[in-house]
Amino acid sequence: MAQKKLLSQRHPVLYFISVWEKRIRRRISWTFDRKQYTQEQTPEKLPFRVKKHQSKLLKKLGNAEMQWQYNKVDNLKIVIERINGTLIKPGETFSFCKTVGLPTRRKGYKEGMELSFGKPRPGIGGGICQSTNLLHWLALHSPLTISERHHHSIDPFPDVGRVLPWASGAAVFYNYIDFQLTNHTQWTFQINLWLTDKLLEGEIRVSEELDFAYHVFEKNSRFIKKGEEYFRTNEIWRKKIAKFRSGALLDKEMIAKNYGKVMYVPEHFEME
Repeated sequence: MAQKKLLSQRHPVLYFISVWEKRIRRRISWTFDRKQYTQEQTPEKLPFRVKKHQSKLLKKLGNAEMQWQYNKVDNLKIVIERINGTLIKPGETFSFCKTVGLPTRRKGYKEGMELSFGKPRPGIGGGICQSTNLLHWLALHSPLTISERHHHSIDPFPDVGRVLPWASGAAVFYNYIDFQLTNHTQWTFQINLWLTDKLLEGEIRVSEELDFAYHVFEKNSRFIKKGEEYFRTNEIWRKKIAKFRSGALLDKEMIAKNYGKVMYVPEHFEME
């Protein structure tokens, strides 16, 4: 049986109205939610690194056009300019959408790949989710609170060259699908992002050295076939480890349990 479409999916005008209604609601929320949002950027790096990671810039994603990948790199350059060096002081919240703003051609953004109802298509600013994917992975290795995060509920491409667990990223779509970090600690943190020839690199730094660290890992990963459709599920777990006491385990928690539709035929799967 065909899946019933939402009203906003039936006509482009209805979709446009739905998007802007949500954007207006978010802008009102930014004014009245009483959060203290980050405002300060500095080129001076805080003294201690919490976590560093990197991701490959150009990837072959199914039959998606490579030009979208090249344009994505230019889009990421603009994002980096807005984010690099951002300080998250005690009590502050970092909002990706509020910090970066609406991607437009006037600002220099180009058409990159974005997912729309599970299918790749070109969109202005497409590809900037690579930065939030990286930021989310970094944040998982810090005591910052991930106060808003949305993962891609559809898996469009096979795991060719995947380094991080599936669904460990963070989707954004201005401005109501946001990625936010809140600092409930006594320390100041800093986000740094930069590009090399082949990589997007990033780190989180902190004002004082922490005596603990985190290890993030995946459990119970599997593919499932239901009728003629495929799905996948996994769990993301995190250990908190003492750095100066022989790696003593301080805490262990499940961060997320993920479930999503797969748009390709996996090599191995279970029937359900």
